Amino acid sequence: MLLTTAPDTLPETLGAQILNLLLPHHRTTDPAPARVSAGAFPHQLRRITDFVREGAPIVFTLPGFPCKSPNPAKTLGHLPDMGERLSLTFLDTLCAEIERIHPPGARVVICSDGHVFGDLIRVPDAHTDAYSDELRALIRQSDLHRLSVFDLRDVLGDLPHDAKRAHVHQHYAPTLEALRTEVRADAQTLALYRGVTRFLVEDTADFTGTRSALQRECRRRAYGVIQRSRAWGGLIDDHHPRAVRLSIHPQPAGARKFGIRLLDAPDVWTTPWHSAALRERDGTWTLMPRARAQRLGRLIHHEGRPSHFER
Repeated sequence: MLLTTAPDTLPETLGAQILNLLLPHHRTTDPAPARVSAGAFPHQLRRITDFVREGAPIVFTLPGFPCKSPNPAKTLGHLPDMGERLSLTFLDTLCAEIERIHPPGARVVICSDGHVFGDLIRVPDAHTDAYSDELRALIRQSDLHRLSVFDLRDVLGDLPHDAKRAHVHQHYAPTLEALRTEVRADAQTLALYRGVTRFLVEDTADFTGTRSALQRECRRRAYGVIQRSRAWGGLIDDHHPRAVRLSIHPQPAGARKFGIRLLDAPDVWTTPWHSAALRERDGTWTLMPRARAQRLGRLIHHEGRPSHFER
């Protein structure tokens, strides 16, 4: 059914209607999320309303889609697969739903951040380039014209990857001391630090030391990943200062970022690039580690590459 809005609808009212389209997909760590209204997200509501008032397309920025986890027990390889394909389609469809009530529409700028911290997560830069290039190809081939990809190549061109990382860190990253203080004082930052540490431990396949030594190293690297992620966020804000900021990490209501769930997963931290997609018998999709999906279903190939599993 085509939704329409009266031409004399107040910008604030239409802004709330647009935000209501995002609320069912809000990603939060709250154990029993309460039913919230658009008014619980004043930062996002204000920015969306500004676009509506100008009659302009709403711009969302989404840092993420960096590269595949290097852990073969979690993913099918280093290139995008069905998990990314479904997630990109979801984002484009969400923009199309907004377009039904706000004709100028909406677009999502996917800010692919793999190169920003690739050295810390031990993913080769060539794999990150291939992943980002394939994202662009998927968007083009599937005619997902409301999406685009933005990465360090758009900012710093063909500089060596290490030089790009150093530039971003120098200009935007918080100090290690400030970040450590924040981890100790802020529950959300502590949860992020623990989540990143867990991913680093899981994704380190070639460590020869003890488990406790690995955990110490990953805790150290986790601070670096968060520093670089914050730096990338600052760079994005400079290049897209008016955009509505989305996040693949869980966010509480009222936060400056709106946490968005791309696909269903048992763990709120699971993303398509840390997992494989499993198609259930009823046609629904779930993200989970490749090793688990392999026990539950059979592997399906698409265009000659492993794509997903089916029950």
